[in-house]
Amino acid sequence: MKILLLEDDVSYKETIQEYLESLNYSVESFENGDEVVDALHFKKYHLLLLDIRVPGKSGYEIVKMLREHKDDTPVIFITSLTDIDNLSIGYELGCNDYIRKPFAAQELKYRVEQVLKLFYLHSNDEYLALNNAYSYNLTKGKLLYKEDVVAITPKEKNVLDYLITHLDQYVSTKQLWEDVWEEKMVTEADIRMCIKKIRDKTYAEFIVSKKGFGYKIDKKR
Repeated sequence: MKILLLEDDVSYKETIQEYLESLNYSVESFENGDEVVDALHFKKYHLLLLDIRVPGKSGYEIVKMLREHKDDTPVIFITSLTDIDNLSIGYELGCNDYIRKPFAAQELKYRVEQVLKLFYLHSNDEYLALNNAYSYNLTKGKLLYKEDVVAITPKEKNVLDYLITHLDQYVSTKQLWEDVWEEKMVTEADIRMCIKKIRDKTYAEFIVSKKGFGYKIDKKR
């Protein structure tokens, strides 16, 4: 899953980014709010981690802009002690959670996991039940068959994450190209091959396809 991080303290930013990447998240980091606004015009992220007081547009202004444009991407504010009294502003603007500096790595991990699970899957559960005895560990980002972990490549995991965040919804090849491959030079055949490899490691209908609609993963019925 892709996370955008806005933090103007370089050391803090690098520490957060390295930790989240160690948890297998894809992280793009920025120090200036205006740069974030530019990035959001061209890319989609699963989660925004925003410091409030930064050069350029503030975290508050960024969320206000997003919500005015009907963009409901989940947001966690990173706040200092001096920001605590103003948290009501953040919630009124539409943030999903906040984390107060200084924070422990485990607290960051927990808050990120909870927001992603609640927003995309409407669930607090650690495991997402899929069909034919498959499940997905939402905390560790692992695909399981019964109790055995299914070995997948990083790119296959990115595709799986994307389809799971759009559970029961068809995702077009164009969406996958834009959001998973980030518009890099790949063909539709390359994307189909990645889907095929996931199916080869699971079963033919693990990823459902429909001409003109794309691909989806269904929750257990």
